[in-house]
Amino acid sequence: MTQIDTLPPLREVIAAHQLSAKKSLGQNFLLDLNLTAKIARQAGDLTQSDVLEIGPGPGGLTRGLLAEGARRVLAIEKDARCLPALADIAAAYPDRLQVLNADALDIDPLAHLTPPIRIVANLPYNVGTELLVRWLTPPDWPPFWQSLTLMFQKEVADRIVAAPGSKAYGRLAILAQWRSDARIVMTLPPEAFTPPPKIHSAVVHLTALPAPRYPADPAILSRVVAAAFNQRRKMLRASLKGVAPDIEDHLIAAGIKPTDRAETVSLEQFCALAEGLRRST
Repeated sequence: MTQIDTLPPLREVIAAHQLSAKKSLGQNFLLDLNLTAKIARQAGDLTQSDVLEIGPGPGGLTRGLLAEGARRVLAIEKDARCLPALADIAAAYPDRLQVLNADALDIDPLAHLTPPIRIVANLPYNVGTELLVRWLTPPDWPPFWQSLTLMFQKEVADRIVAAPGSKAYGRLAILAQWRSDARIVMTLPPEAFTPPPKIHSAVVHLTALPAPRYPADPAILSRVVAAAFNQRRKMLRASLKGVAPDIEDHLIAAGIKPTDRAETVSLEQFCALAEGLRRST
């Protein structure tokens, strides 16, 4: 195994700082630095970008990002036990790593980073989906980030890239594919992590589109999609009856059969339905 920098191997770092992974924080550490560097490369050319990393833990991906040339990295880590290990990395890469001991849900990255900004993270399992939804639903678009390169449980990754007609297709696919290009770029087995989780993981790369793929009011689209998939076994005329009294007319106008179910409706059709509802208000 080749070394990506002059710092000790991660197993030594974890042993020295007694960093056993905490289940309560959704921690699973990647120890192979060649693998973390490969994940960093999936984000593209980092030399002209600042990078936001959530949950760096002992810093395996952090070191990959810096070794791959990231202009600057902001690493947000909730677990104070990891701070000494991250401080060693900051010392090895002067003026290129800032570490915040904080909850990622409470931090405004723009207060610390200069665009262009890419987000690259092995997200803690317990907050990964919530963070992704936040990044995909800002008040204004384009967002503050150019791309997201994120590791999730494989089943979550499948939901992000799912196509209509599949069991994985749902709200997450609509949110991601409406405003970004999303694709799975890596799959990792449980044994790549310490401790090994019970499931496979996958890295998803999302590139922000300059404008949403189809016109739609974000609030209306979100409401329609949530109502449709919350009762995905029902026909849309039933699951969406609370959205508008004349929902069947709106469905037909959008090219959707009232007897269709949510998982068969395309992103374009959902957007057309949301636009029709907006025009009628």
